[in-house]
Amino acid sequence: MAQAIRVLVVDDHPVVREGIAAMLGRMPSVAVVGEAENGQRAVEMVARLHPDVVLMDLRLPIMDGVEATRRIVQKHPEVRVLILTTFDQDEMILSGLRAGARGYLLKDAPRAEIARAISAVHEGQVSLHPTVAARVVEHLTGGGDPPPAAPVQQVVVNNPLSERERDVLRCLAQGLANKEAAAQLGIAESTVKTHLANLFSKLGVSDRTEAVTVAIRRGWLSLR
Repeated sequence: MAQAIRVLVVDDHPVVREGIAAMLGRMPSVAVVGEAENGQRAVEMVARLHPDVVLMDLRLPIMDGVEATRRIVQKHPEVRVLILTTFDQDEMILSGLRAGARGYLLKDAPRAEIARAISAVHEGQVSLHPTVAARVVEHLTGGGDPPPAAPVQQVVVNNPLSERERDVLRCLAQGLANKEAAAQLGIAESTVKTHLANLFSKLGVSDRTEAVTVAIRRGWLSLR
């Protein structure tokens, strides 16, 4: 049996924090190792408990979730931070991700989505709530109306990605693991890994988040 993912829950509301911890406690793949009521306490507990994933709220007393995330990621890069909050404003989303969070979920997310996100960020992937993902894409593309479509010939010449590689990129943007992407696309997981290696080489990147970001900026991937 795979070892349970060690999770630290950070939220300033005792009832909410205890409720989240109780929910996670019913997941066989997760082990709650501690609870923190503010950002400073979270930083201290990470240093002591070394969790795999920190489930972080943003609006916290003493030290907010953004600063706590930044300090945790800087001091303990092996620890993944997954933001779980009620706030979906653009400024909050971008601040959290820039601080080093690997995922951003809203508290109304279903239990299965939270479990999937914890597993994804633990594996080094990115997991974003669909609403959050749309905001990030809009920010990266500059917002507003999408540019007019280029002629087919121009797309073929300037876009080195194959159709299947673009499919895999879309799966990455959705936060899907390799196995989930393989199931969605109807191909073997090993084939997904091959496409990922080709994507990283063509884009000149080393991780999944950067791959999606670079592809969008270059106009090689559209999520609209």
